[in-house]
Amino acid sequence: MSGYKALYRKWRPQVFDDVVGQEHIVETLKNEVQTGRFAHAYLFTGSRGTGKTTCSKILAKAVNCLHPVEGNPCLACESCRGIEDGSILDVIEIDAASNSGVENIRQLREESAYVPASCKYRVYIIDETHMLSSGAFNALLKIMEEPPPHVLFILATTEVHKVLPTILSRCQRFDFVRIPPDAIAGRLERIAQEEGFPLEADAARLIARLADGGLRDAISLLDQCRAGHPEVTLDVVAECAGVAGREHLFEMCSLLAEKDAAGLLRLVDRLYAQSKDLEKLCEELVLHFRNIMLAKAMPGDFEKLAFLLPDEAAQLRAQCARFKMSRVLSVLSVLEEALERMHRSPNKRVALEMCLVRLCGEGLEASAPALLERIEKLEAAIREGAAVQAAPVPASSAEPDMPGRAAGTAEPGKPDEPARPAAQREANPAPSRSFGEGDWAKVLACLKEKAPPVYGMLSASRARAEGDILYVQVDNSFFASFISKEQNQTAMHNIVKLATGGEYFIRADEGGKQPQAAPEDPLELLQKQAGEAGVPVKELP
Repeated sequence: MSGYKALYRKWRPQVFDDVVGQEHIVETLKNEVQTGRFAHAYLFTGSRGTGKTTCSKILAKAVNCLHPVEGNPCLACESCRGIEDGSILDVIEIDAASNSGVENIRQLREESAYVPASCKYRVYIIDETHMLSSGAFNALLKIMEEPPPHVLFILATTEVHKVLPTILSRCQRFDFVRIPPDAIAGRLERIAQEEGFPLEADAARLIARLADGGLRDAISLLDQCRAGHPEVTLDVVAECAGVAGREHLFEMCSLLAEKDAAGLLRLVDRLYAQSKDLEKLCEELVLHFRNIMLAKAMPGDFEKLAFLLPDEAAQLRAQCARFKMSRVLSVLSVLEEALERMHRSPNKRVALEMCLVRLCGEGLEASAPALLERIEKLEAAIREGAAVQAAPVPASSAEPDMPGRAAGTAEPGKPDEPARPAAQREANPAPSRSFGEGDWAKVLACLKEKAPPVYGMLSASRARAEGDILYVQVDNSFFASFISKEQNQTAMHNIVKLATGGEYFIRADEGGKQPQAAPEDPLELLQKQAGEAGVPVKELP
């Protein structure tokens, strides 16, 4: 039988001074041990691998230690040794995930009535407390209200929101924070030095970043890396952690920048044929665009927060230049939605392919960042509209009219004579031809081909000509104000000329909306109806 012991067990802290990254907690616990003023119940909460169970065991030893040293257990007395090797039964660890029933807690209540056999306190450590059933919580609450003086409860959980508020109010709560990467890297280097195997500093930092604030995960990954490798290097960590060979992420990012849907679908097909987990691929793509977001938001020191290999930083900076921040946020939003859909979908490939096609298609995204990006493109297209040149579009390519109304038949109230932009005043003051049926459809078809964002704004609009003025009817006041700007009117003037050959001054018209009459007062209406019916009505003073 092998006597090997996993590193995370071998290097679990035995005293408060060895706990990493939780100084605000260990100092308070040490002071309580020194003064002898203990709470009857403690609640330790935080993410995994941050020291909750470790501090629970240290506290159980410290309160029963015969000779504590500055708040730490001495590890040499009979109580400390007995608790460590399990020969003393006054410290009981309960896994709530497998002992979640009310009967388990009832048994605990019965046992707690007896004084400890060999220690000063009977300590109950309940791990994963949030897994207890409702009945078990109620049974636990009863004994926590008035516990015997020789009983101490230590509750540990990663999901404190699932613990009853009545339980929380009876505990002294400590929130364990994620351990900083520098502290984790320092601990790993110390372990490697004591164990006698080489560990590169960059490798230790990469492990620390991948551990996401959990020291136990970091030590487990270090243990995995040194198995079969005489030296733990950056390449070894990348291979063991599964972050090596990520060229496909940069390739997907480039294809998204080019909006090459066909190339993305071929790449997904290739990765699927290689048995790549598509849900994991989507998660990796989310992290990749998170790295791009960090690089754009904090270009100086984004590497401290990004999950990157050192040689990937330069490649990521190059890709940042191909995306605006609004585009990055839009991609992240769509990928997160796709990832949530893939969790529920039996066909993950279709969900991922739909997501990528949406990211490549104009106007297919409906997220707020995507709409912002489209508005920016629309503004740019309007500003450059005067430079657009295209052959007149034949009527057959125009969009069909909306059902129920033909183009050019809108009859809103006639607006006042518009002020003519300077660029339009230089043009021919009269149209060179009449604006007939179907001409506005030609304008929309031209916009759809040359300026899709502008077409998206005006696709549901109508137009009518009165002399040399072309009134564009829209139902949105934002679009109306947009068209009313001089530079946008000039651009539309040129587009209309390209599509129809006519010279017109452009004016926005919001459909001739008339203000609604104020509703009649209900009391006056009632009085009027009563008078018509011959019912006498006495006015109130």
